[in-house]
Formats: sequence, structure tokens, C-alpha cells
Amino acid sequence: MSHRLNFKHLHYFWVVAHEGSITKAAARLGVAVQTISGQLAVLERQLGRALFRSQGRGLALSEAGRVALGYADSIFQLGEALVDAVQDSDSETTLRLRAGISDGIPKLLAYRLLSAVTAMNADVRLICDEGEFEALLADLALHRLDVVLTDRPAPAGGNLKVFSNKLGDFATGLFAIPELAARHGGDFPAGLAGAPLLLPSRHNLLRGRIDRWLEGAGLRPRIVGEFEDSALLNTFGREGLGIFPAPLALADQVAAQFGAQPLGAMDGVEDHIFMICNERRIRHPAIEVLRDAAPLAAATPKV
Repeated sequence: MSHRLNFKHLHYFWVVAHEGSITKAAARLGVAVQTISGQLAVLERQLGRALFRSQGRGLALSEAGRVALGYADSIFQLGEALVDAVQDSDSETTLRLRAGISDGIPKLLAYRLLSAVTAMNADVRLICDEGEFEALLADLALHRLDVVLTDRPAPAGGNLKVFSNKLGDFATGLFAIPELAARHGGDFPAGLAGAPLLLPSRHNLLRGRIDRWLEGAGLRPRIVGEFEDSALLNTFGREGLGIFPAPLALADQVAAQFGAQPLGAMDGVEDHIFMICNERRIRHPAIEVLRDAAPLAAATPKV
């Protein structure tokens, strides 16, 4: 391409693509139909490809148009996010950290990690969003998030320019309320035979590690519940529905919040926690604090 892309032309294309016709786009933008037609023609000449084809009384995207629309969506959604972020900023002195937390991350663990940010000697505003891994990565790529906490690194290759940093490996154990602990806690792990067990769903990477540990120990517990959301899993554990996994580093918090005690460690079963950022070199001061505090958060007390 010999000339810089004209974003006004691209914006006209973007509106026409979403409206389905030049007439509707002209009405939405308050400009003449001829203006949009002329600038679309300039854009197509610059790109060297037709972006639309006729379809009845309207227009349909060509294959090149579908590719261009994907980029245009990202560009203009990012522009909207920029405006929202600037207008929503509290002051020059407030430090904002917008963190995405994937579904599979134990919520107590996310709190343990992010509490280092809230303890900073600064005016900090922490904004948390929970969701599925792919959706959070998309929001990160659009700069709607500063960091994503998840149980896996970002996929290699592809169009997303994001970078993964491993925060640590958090040893996992099994926990139970006192009634279940008295019934199944002796002679760990043999006492788990036939015990009711609450597990993450098979979408969670931790589930595969737990299944392999159970098989290696020759155990066939009774799985009474599988959960996408770790907070819901812990809630059912608190009500005594079954024995449940949790990070051993959080034994005190699990006891305080869910009234459960550790039965024992599952050797080799760990939550691998990553943070994913937009830049290889971390510049956000709150993300630096998060990274540096992670080794302390992963320290495991004796069970």
C-alpha cells in the first residue's frame, strides 16, 4: 500500500458494513450518499480489492470485506474504549488496574494475588471482570483490560499480541467440613474411597491433574458435583455436599470462609497461574507489584 490508510474512509466502510446499505449509512452519518460512495471507491482502490458485492437491494461483504471488517471492528471498538477509559478516569493521581479473572481461577486465590495491589502505597482503583478465557483475551487485546489472571498461557502464534508470565504453582489439597473430615479424613488418601467429591468441570486444566492423581492412588470416590465456577464449588463444599479441592496456601482463608479443614495434599496437583499482558516489558506499576508478590502468595504451609 503506497499511502497511509484514511480512517475516515474506513469508518464509512465500517458503518456501511453494519447498516447493509449506503443509503442507511448516509442517513446514520448525516452525509450525502454520493460522499460515501466516492470515499468507499477510494478505499477499495487503495486496498486493491472490492469490499462489497450487490445482493438484492442491498450490499453484502466480499471475502476481502469480511477480513477488513474484522480489523475495522477492533479499531473502532478500541477507539470507543479509549474515550470511555479517559472519561472514566478519576484523577491524575488514581492508579487503575483492570483485571480479568478466568472462570477456573479459585476466587480466594485471585483475592490473595490482587490484595498486593490494593495494599500499594497509592490511590488504587481495582476493576475486576470475570469470564471465559477466550473472551478475556479478546478484551485484553482491545485494551479493555490491563491484565488477565488465568490457569494457562496465551496460545502461541495467532494475531493476538499478548505475552504470558507465570506467577507460580499453587499446591492443591482436599478440604472438608468437620463432619465429612471425621468420616473420611483418616488414613489419607485411602479414606477417600467412596467419599463424595466436588470437582472442577473438565474444561478446567486442574481437573485432569486431579483425575490422574486419583487414578494413581487407586481411588474411586463418588463424584457428586462438577462446577465451572470455583466459587460455586466452594459454596457447595461449605454446605457439606462433598469434599473439595483448594490451594493449600489458602488453608486459613478456606477455614474462615467455608468452615473446612485440609485432609491432605494431592502430590503433583497444582494450580498453574499465569498473568497475561499486552506488553512483553511490564510498565504498569500495579502489574509489577502483582508479579513480585506472587511467590509469597504461593508459599504452602504444612498440612
